[in-house]
Amino acid sequence: MSARLDRVSHRVPLLSAAPDSQIVPRSAFEAPAEEAARVPAPDAATALLRVQGLSLDYRSDRGVVRATHRVDFDVFPSERFVLLGASGCGKSSLLKAVGGFVPPSEGRILIDGQPVQGPGSDRVAVFQEFDQLPPWKTVLDNVAFPLIASRRATRPEALARARDWLARVGLADFANAYPHQLSGGMKQRVAIARALAMKPRVLLMDEPFAALDALTRRRMQDELLALWEQERFTLLFVTHAIDEALTIGHRILLLSPHPGRVRAELNAQGLTPAQRLAQAQRIERLLFEHDAVAGAQSAADHEVTAPLARHAPLDVVTRPRSDAGRTSVAIVSSESRA
Repeated sequence: MSARLDRVSHRVPLLSAAPDSQIVPRSAFEAPAEEAARVPAPDAATALLRVQGLSLDYRSDRGVVRATHRVDFDVFPSERFVLLGASGCGKSSLLKAVGGFVPPSEGRILIDGQPVQGPGSDRVAVFQEFDQLPPWKTVLDNVAFPLIASRRATRPEALARARDWLARVGLADFANAYPHQLSGGMKQRVAIARALAMKPRVLLMDEPFAALDALTRRRMQDELLALWEQERFTLLFVTHAIDEALTIGHRILLLSPHPGRVRAELNAQGLTPAQRLAQAQRIERLLFEHDAVAGAQSAADHEVTAPLARHAPLDVVTRPRSDAGRTSVAIVSSESRA
């Protein structure tokens, strides 16, 4: 897994919160002045998806309920970006907003620099429900239908592409079956094939494996990563499972509940088993032991370093990297600089 993730690290500017055991002095990351001057900062202009100051509100019998408050994040081409948080943190609402189904109350969403005005074929979603496939259509027709309906392919072209994607997900022999004849995992494979056949700019996945048993869920995670190796699609993935977030994501955005605010943004790629365990423990602390901190934050205070302040005052510093002139970011303790 680590080797697979390492191969794309040069493509994604990272904001990484090092595990506690890896807190290092700022001086360890500082390059000579002349070298640092040659290293460009990560360029936000290269982001495929940009979410800026996004607040989402819903109307209910009790009035207006805020789902998310001024959320910011960028997703880069070919990146797997995970939204992680407990129920009620607004992660699914964020996904729907990116899909164009929920209008922002504040802020904006950009795809390739253009505002999202509504649903579009450049964003395709896969949900956790098994009934997302029309039951009267065969598996083949389910995969081909969006291509035909969006006029992105003629029927013969759509059927050919659908057969290709069914073969990639291991369902070529079930092309003429109907959804009720498939298991839950097989239905999700069809939904993934249908989405990727559209070649979307961003694939949106809202807890797609949550309803599966543990063994099938892990197999589907591995299959998703294998498909990503082939296609290098951009993925925005929602989950409430820490282990799944660390398995799927390059970066993880942690959201606090009621309303959802950015609590932290963490690196999840290229971790050793010890680092992965430490990162999982940190995520648990951020999600479950900082409710008081989250409650005390003002509406405008959602910086990624704030939830980590109980360890020590923190700074974000830029660390030069040798690959393709990129830089990465690490969070370091000011106490460790002394």
